[in-house]
Amino acid sequence: MAQTDWRERWGIVLAGGDGTRLRPLTRRITGDERPKQFCSILGDDTLLHQTWRRASLVVRPEETLTVVTRTHEFFYQPLLADVAPHSVIAQPANRGTAPALLYALLRIARRASGAARVAVFPSDHYVSDEEAFTAHVDLAFGVVGARPDSVILLGIAPERAETEYGWIEPAPPIPGVRSPVAPVRRFWEKPSADVARVLLRNGCLWNSFVIVADVATLLTLIAKTLPDLYETLDAVVGGEETAGASEAVRVLYARLGDVNFSRAVLAARPADLAVLPVRGVDWSDLGVPDRVHATLRKAGVASGWAPEAVAGGT
Repeated sequence: MAQTDWRERWGIVLAGGDGTRLRPLTRRITGDERPKQFCSILGDDTLLHQTWRRASLVVRPEETLTVVTRTHEFFYQPLLADVAPHSVIAQPANRGTAPALLYALLRIARRASGAARVAVFPSDHYVSDEEAFTAHVDLAFGVVGARPDSVILLGIAPERAETEYGWIEPAPPIPGVRSPVAPVRRFWEKPSADVARVLLRNGCLWNSFVIVADVATLLTLIAKTLPDLYETLDAVVGGEETAGASEAVRVLYARLGDVNFSRAVLAARPADLAVLPVRGVDWSDLGVPDRVHATLRKAGVASGWAPEAVAGGT
């Protein structure tokens, strides 16, 4: 894949979730309570390793931050043995995707030397063709470099009327502008079955939660939608981890409730978003056992466990 300018590119790998809905399957695979991102579900590598490999196609590993949750330390510590400490953000607790993403963005903003751009990668995805998929991320980086006000979501061509995904409703193209990136008319977070069928018929897209944006622009978007969270976390996060900052973050997280980024930020400000359609690549969010089973069958991936033995998600 041809590469463009990687200067001031950053990556964020979100690996702090608890994976409770997939726990019946991961417990059977590993015999313990580890979250799915630290589990080898598709092939021999963990989902986290697969995500790092995917991100490395468009962002340097030394400029990729991985967000974990300290309560999972027993499971992630062996996987992070070769990762520089300054590239790991250990949250005191899992408080949802919004605090995790904001924490990493603030850390990048304090460390970056110029106009930083960032790609966000959840650590629980299956992608059939990583080079084809990350070519779209590379394209989005180029668009953001030319238009720093853009917040680009990678939208997946849907296969079914899925109710567990967020959906992106593209707006009509801007007259006179030829671009694969379209404005967003509306963001639908986990619609009902009836609404999902309408969205499917109308050419809407699944939200992959892979986001590419200028760091300052994405921080501004969060500040508009979650001003209290932004101000309180901004006050305690430094460019590097220190004992004082860690304690201040711990106290703050103890007061936080769960905040979902898609619901609180994306759905609230669709006019500030753009979408880049991804076609010709199979993609899945491995959230529940049934979806993992379907992905394995479609991909023809061998596993060391029997998927038929684990029914449904919770």
